[in-house]
Amino acid sequence: MTDIQLLHTPLQPQQCINFVGSHSAGAIDVFIGTVRDNTQGKRVLRLDFEAYEPMAIKEMQKIADQAKARWPVEKIAFHHRVGTLELGEIAVIIAVSTPHRKASFEACEFAIDTLKQTVPIWKKEIFEDGEVWVAAHP
Repeated sequence: MTDIQLLHTPLQPQQCINFVGSHSAGAIDVFIGTVRDNTQGKRVLRLDFEAYEPMAIKEMQKIADQAKARWPVEKIAFHHRVGTLELGEIAVIIAVSTPHRKASFEACEFAIDTLKQTVPIWKKEIFEDGEVWVAAHP
């Protein structure tokens, strides 16, 4: 099972954890990406995220399918914010459940790394002295 959402409202980690929970899963790995206050020594004021939503959802489903093919993933959740985010807000949550921890860690890392490379979600960093669209690569 997969839960994929692009949201304009604050993300809720517990919602993702609850979704992926399973009596047959001994591990849940959760990645939470937040808005930090600096990039390469420049002070960040906020971030803006834009997405080509139909394609972004399709690509996240493809990543979920790939993770399920490589690891014994029981359930996986992708929640990503769009719109303006302030410092400390959650931009992305990925939660993965598997029978054992190693697979859970690996599948979650694969999911976030692949999301940043292939999913059409763009991030603009707003600084004190300007703004810049950032490449999605880690």
